[in-house]
Amino acid sequence: MRVQRWLAHGVLGLLQLLQHLPLGVQAAMGRALGGLLHALAGSRRRVALRNVELCLPELDEPARRALVREHFRWLGRSLLERGLLWHASPERLKRLIHVEGDVGLADRSDKPVMWLVPHFVALDVAGASTQLFQNSQVASIYQAQSNPVFDAAMRSGRLRFGQGQVFSRHETALPLVRAIKRGHAFFNLPDMDFGTRDAAFVPFFGVSAATLLAPARMARSLGMVVQPVLAEMLPGGRGYRVRYLPPWDDFPGADDEAAARRMNQWIETEIRRNPAQYLWVHRRFKSRPEGEASLY
Repeated sequence: MRVQRWLAHGVLGLLQLLQHLPLGVQAAMGRALGGLLHALAGSRRRVALRNVELCLPELDEPARRALVREHFRWLGRSLLERGLLWHASPERLKRLIHVEGDVGLADRSDKPVMWLVPHFVALDVAGASTQLFQNSQVASIYQAQSNPVFDAAMRSGRLRFGQGQVFSRHETALPLVRAIKRGHAFFNLPDMDFGTRDAAFVPFFGVSAATLLAPARMARSLGMVVQPVLAEMLPGGRGYRVRYLPPWDDFPGADDEAAARRMNQWIETEIRRNPAQYLWVHRRFKSRPEGEASLY
């Protein structure tokens, strides 16, 4: 345990040092790191290949392998550039993060706002933009890290602008609901497999996927405005783009499963627009309907 803590402090210290480099240099280093991870992280590489096979069956095997290889390069960048997001000055980040759309909706809305933010590799950039380009307090849920040093660094990095709260996924929803009722906007990550509790199996690229019903239920019960948000990394030193899309006027409706299908269909569309930057290494189809064999 002591060795793990020492290694974690060393990695975090290195990231803090590297963030002083020009972004183009960091990008090249991150892509190289991603190439190394692709070679070494065999289990995650196999998960990504299986996900791409299930979701994009029109691709032949060489195309799937090329897509996964490119995905790891973007993933390597996202890991290395955490140092930039967690330590660079707000002024530098504002120069690098290009925001499109109505980023100030939560500031003006007389209803609480839910941002729907799928798991693309620039997810943390989207989180930073909610604190750099608008004034509302932000609430989000995060997956606690097994390494306490990394966990503390993640919490500190994501909260360093003093505009938010993060709640562990293992907590009850009550603290989050209270924060929303106090006026916090909710940074919601709707597209991971957290099991079958409070979820329904609805299609994701035509494959049954355990999909959370909480976004629809929360939006309905709290009268929330739902605004999709997409983040992407730009090549080289060009920075990042975060798109705040128009809010969904007809979401969630009366049917939770229909709302989940609508959400998945929108995510599918955005993945097809930028496939290499979606988080393919997550076991999106881990949970299966009763009696169905594992897809991995």
